[in-house]
Amino acid sequence: MLVYSAQLTRYPVLSLHVGRPIAETLEPIIDPNDLKIVGFKVGGGIVGGEVGDILRTESIREFSDIGMIVDSEDVFVSRSDVVKLDEIMSLEFKLVGLKCVTKKGTKLGKIIDYTVEPTAFEIMQIVVQRPTFKAFIDPELIISRNEIVEVDDFKVTVKDEEDKIRKRATKEDFVPNFVNPFRSSGVLSFSEEPVEPEDLK
Repeated sequence: MLVYSAQLTRYPVLSLHVGRPIAETLEPIIDPNDLKIVGFKVGGGIVGGEVGDILRTESIREFSDIGMIVDSEDVFVSRSDVVKLDEIMSLEFKLVGLKCVTKKGTKLGKIIDYTVEPTAFEIMQIVVQRPTFKAFIDPELIISRNEIVEVDDFKVTVKDEEDKIRKRATKEDFVPNFVNPFRSSGVLSFSEEPVEPEDLK
């Protein structure tokens, strides 16, 4: 199941301990190094005072139609409680609004949305709004996670069209066990060389 980013805002957070909603999500916290949501800023309900205002995704027991289910309010943390979380939040990374370009520098448009797999909270697709002069033919592009080669503060870079054609020729479109194509360094990078058809013989 994939959900759009808008569905993850103002989403109820339910506690198993008290059996009711105790907060709602306000904003996702995205790690640009692997395009995963590592947490949510939360508000409402009992949030505030001595209770933290961040819900880490690793504390979510289940994502369901009625809300994100957690054990209790004790799972909420403050930014200063987790060093890694503080580092990611310091980047102030926002995916929506970034430009999307190909490796050759062709401008594809602006990212207006993305989809998330709500078990691992990985961003699986980005939705790109085409420039005005191209929007009549193709108003939006939906680009898969494994087409992304790099992310920085200003843009997301994706494979060129010929790379996609070459990849299809190698019959590698289907991967039974998804392998994260991103490095853990400062930016995302796709390092795998395309396999030529003759190499498969």
